[in-house]
Amino acid sequence: MCATKTTDIEATVAQANALAAAGADVVRIAVDSRRDAEALAEIRRRTQANLSVDLQENYRLICDVAPVVDKVRYNPGHLDHHEPQRSWQEKVRFLAEVAGENDCAIRVGVNCGSVDPAKREKYDPSDSISPMLESALDHCELLDSLGFTRYCVSLKDSDPAKVIEVNRRFAAQRPDVPLHLGVTEAGMPPEGVLKTRIAFEQLISRGIGDTIRVSLTLPNPRKHEEIAAGRQILEDIAAGRVRSVVDFGRGGLNLISCPSCSRVENEAFVELAEQVKELTRYAADRPITIAVMGCRVNGPGETDDADLGLWCGPNFVNLKRGGELLGRFAYDEVLGRLKEELDKILEDISRSRP
Repeated sequence: MCATKTTDIEATVAQANALAAAGADVVRIAVDSRRDAEALAEIRRRTQANLSVDLQENYRLICDVAPVVDKVRYNPGHLDHHEPQRSWQEKVRFLAEVAGENDCAIRVGVNCGSVDPAKREKYDPSDSISPMLESALDHCELLDSLGFTRYCVSLKDSDPAKVIEVNRRFAAQRPDVPLHLGVTEAGMPPEGVLKTRIAFEQLISRGIGDTIRVSLTLPNPRKHEEIAAGRQILEDIAAGRVRSVVDFGRGGLNLISCPSCSRVENEAFVELAEQVKELTRYAADRPITIAVMGCRVNGPGETDDADLGLWCGPNFVNLKRGGELLGRFAYDEVLGRLKEELDKILEDISRSRP
């Protein structure tokens, strides 16, 4: 996935071509405005890569992008953000009509941090898998009823165990639907690669999965490393070089960080994620989850389940403890406050131990 701003045509073309040269069969670009869509048309003319576009929050942008790309991705959890008075069924019908008219495929991208609110409310808060699964199945049923068959589904979480479970359950019910696999917000290498490897080994070895995405927090010049990591994992699985015992790493610190992408509003996010990794090494053996998110789209929801969460805006970082917002801090101030909160959690853990 390109991490450049889509309106920066030169940079996006260069990155799309670099990803394709590294072995990416599909290159994903985000479109969040008509300016992005206008830039996309020029990007299309200057790259031979197969292009998939993330529609972000405005589903109607499909009219501008479908004529120049091979696939569009929409998130069921974001459909209510634009024209909330219209039902999600109406919106999906519109998406399918435009995609069909332009010979464009669709990916239904279900994400753990932005599940359809109506689905989430039906289940116990501790059950994050069932809302994702029901959302995916409902969208498949509607697309089928519309006669639209050129679609695939992705069900992504930052926890490899949940990725395995939700994809196994979906594949059992809809083995006919192609699955795009990925561990979202896997974080920085090498830990992010390991999380992804665990999920892919368990799924692909069972014949589950048709395409893959490795999502790592990396600066722009290193985005091609995602492709190399994915290719290596596939080669190892094909050769039988897999783990016989799965360790999900739940006994210690779990650092979640989203992949650097075009939604990031300040490139200092990537450096901040690295700084958080270094700062928190002293808590490596504690069962604590810290999430570092780079944008307003997924940041608020996907930090709620972490013990400590940071989601980054253009000029400040929102610091949260669970679902509680502790404040907004400058990029050069937030680390000190993060450490204060981490130390409080460590003290609480120490006091609770016999």
